[in-house]
Amino acid sequence: MSTPLHVVLGAGGGIGSAVVRELSRRGHRVRAVRRRPASGLPAGATALAADLSTAEGARAACAGATVVYHCAQPPYHRWPREFPPLTEAVVDGASAAGAKLVFADNLYLYEPADGPVSEETPRRPTSRKGSVRKEMADRLLQAHRTGRLNVTIGQASDYYGPGGTNSVIGAAVVPAVLHGRTVNWPGRLDVPHALHYLPDIASALVTLGERDEADGRTFILPAAPAPTPRHFVELVASAAGRRARMRGATKPLMRLAGLSDPAARELVDIWYQFSRPWTVDDGLYRRTFGPVKATGLDEAVAVTVAWHRTHLATAG
Repeated sequence: MSTPLHVVLGAGGGIGSAVVRELSRRGHRVRAVRRRPASGLPAGATALAADLSTAEGARAACAGATVVYHCAQPPYHRWPREFPPLTEAVVDGASAAGAKLVFADNLYLYEPADGPVSEETPRRPTSRKGSVRKEMADRLLQAHRTGRLNVTIGQASDYYGPGGTNSVIGAAVVPAVLHGRTVNWPGRLDVPHALHYLPDIASALVTLGERDEADGRTFILPAAPAPTPRHFVELVASAAGRRARMRGATKPLMRLAGLSDPAARELVDIWYQFSRPWTVDDGLYRRTFGPVKATGLDEAVAVTVAWHRTHLATAG
């Protein structure tokens, strides 16, 4: 019998690249799929360039897979038009391979909550992107119920960590601190905001791929207790040896920034996550898969800052 093959779609992104590293660390055979050819992969991983938005590309990417990790996504502002057909192509590819599908999801499909968001929070999104996420999650779970393929979904909030450049933290916080600029945080600085560390996300997603208990179910992934943005920026500044300088951007200011920055414009759509406490309850994952210790903020921030410093130096 051949060694099971784990295929990571979107392996060039923050979550996908972290999943590739975690699979390699656990000794799995890995195929890292991205739009452009890749190099420098960890042991046990091979690269494949494919266009996942086409049925042919998705089938080629998933061929021979035992587990497929769907970490691919189009640019943020193109989700409504491009994300659902991309995901349908991935479902078709994974189903043709007879593979289990692990979907890396976020929390947008839940309604604004008065307390921690859990899997029991009503799935009544109030944003366009939340409606897109709910549509995809509903279709994936329906595909599982009808026997088309095994599906499990892992959900995380805003992420940070090595390789994480396409997030609020990776794009707007850490680079600003390292360059000695003021951090413009979207929303309030003194309400807790859940953050997920990329290696923790990857570890949990791989566990979902390995364990039958995950099949047909949705899990909010483990995270450290939610810091306030002010505290988080202070941790980043301390790790960087810089002075913490920050301000909370208002909704009108983000709209203004959105005139030239599509990502800033899209944040207004989910403003409720930044204008009130946004925390998570990851108890279902911990009860199902046993005690899990999320990486502490001090350690995670130190590793993240060190990675960004090297990345910025190399890019410069």
